[in-house]
Formats: sequence, C-alpha cells, structure tokens
Amino acid sequence: MAGHFEPLPGGGAAVALDEVEISILRSLAVQLLELIGPGDAQGPEAADPLARLFAEGPSEPPADPALARLFPDAYGEPGGEQDREQRAHAAEFRRYTENDLRERKREDALGMVRSLDSLSVAGDSGAVLRLPPEGCRQWLGALNDLRLTIGTRLEITDEDDSDLLFRLPDEDPRRPMVMAYLWLGGLQETLVEALMS
Repeated sequence: MAGHFEPLPGGGAAVALDEVEISILRSLAVQLLELIGPGDAQGPEAADPLARLFAEGPSEPPADPALARLFPDAYGEPGGEQDREQRAHAAEFRRYTENDLRERKREDALGMVRSLDSLSVAGDSGAVLRLPPEGCRQWLGALNDLRLTIGTRLEITDEDDSDLLFRLPDEDPRRPMVMAYLWLGGLQETLVEALMS
C-alpha cells in the first residue's frame, strides 16, 4: 500500500503515508486554499442559502494563469481568442457559476487538510489514511486542482511537455515542483483505480 491507494471493503480507499508525505500534501493543499482565496459569502448572504444561490460572481477570468486554469472560460478554446459574443457568454456563465466552483474547490482542499490532520503518525512508519467515498471524491478534486496548478506553473500545456520533465537535470530549480507534479499524478491515478475496482 505504500505510495498508492488501495480499495477498502465497502467503498473508499486507503493509502500509507509517511510523515514527510503528509507534510508535503498538507502544505500543497494549504497553498491551494490560499490561491483560491476565502469564501465570498459575508453579511446576509452567509446566513441565507437562497441569497448565496443567487449571488453573482466575477465576470472576468482571473489574471493569474493558475487560477485561469482552475476557473476556465466556458466558451471558446482554452487560451484562444474569443469574439465579442463568446466573451459575453463566458462572462455571463462565469458570473453565475464561479462562486460555486470556488466553494467546491475550497471544500475539496479543506477535506484533504482535515483528513491529513486527523492522522496519528507513529514514529517513522507513518500512518494509513482511510477515506470514505465522499473523502475520495474530495481528494480526487484536490489532487486534480493541485496538478493543474503545478502544471500551469511549470508551463505544461500537453502530455508531450510532461515527458520533458523526466529529463530535467537535478540542479534545475523546477525539479522539486516536477517531482511533486509526478507524485500527485501517481496518487491520483491509483485513487481512480482503487475506486474503479
């Protein structure tokens, strides 16, 4: 089980993590939360679910490329030029969906942090993280968001780019991010496999 998820009887998945892996995952999830930002619901909307449902979000895409990758336009080609009509449709769609999407991404990352915080690490042996089905869904979302963010920072635009990462020299300053990107991909892949078995 070390380093990869395995299915649990009755649903869910488990993975053995050492203290360093727990620390890295928690740090990455907290950084993702900081990137996504705090929730927007304040004042009357915070207490009223109907007001939250109809609260309008931003209409412009984020300026940060990583956030733009996490919250892409719904119309037009990613990174491509949009005509006036596509921009208007994308702005309208974003206005009514981005707040919910941000909230879900926050909940996924918070779910990851909370599950890691609940672990009791026993010496050098680490701990076994057991996730129920809902926890698996949150982890899949958070792992995907972390990979998208790191991939954007590494300027990976397609699978061919990720092949180049394997050939980076050890002294390349991107090497730690590359290792995290590849490791998160392995975790994500084994979690999907565990849930499908």
